[in-house]
Amino acid sequence: MPSYRRGRINDEMKKELAVILRDIKDPRVADNFVSVTSVDVTPDLKFAKVCFSAITGDRKEIKKGLVSAQGYIRKRLAETLNLRMTPELTFESDDSIEYGAHINSLLKKIERETPPASEEPENE
Repeated sequence: MPSYRRGRINDEMKKELAVILRDIKDPRVADNFVSVTSVDVTPDLKFAKVCFSAITGDRKEIKKGLVSAQGYIRKRLAETLNLRMTPELTFESDDSIEYGAHINSLLKKIERETPPASEEPENE
């Protein structure tokens, strides 16, 4: 299967999962702002790795909530996506947003501590 088809399936699954996660009633998922950062489907479309990020809450508890709602999520994906087989989902926490925010705060800290450089040296 060409890789561009897998890329389109990954994008569609990511969009649909973002909608489906809003409807989950499990408090471990519903009470925290959970977003899907990426989806990677295997070439045979049997398995999909879903990377999620959450601003608040314990990531292990959120992952348990997502795993417990996996049947509901797969059912909704099967209804919306026109695939022969709905992939088995595995959920993994993605820390890239937090890492980016940390790097940004470090850069701002360096910017505040560095004195502004004078443009022209003063010669008398």
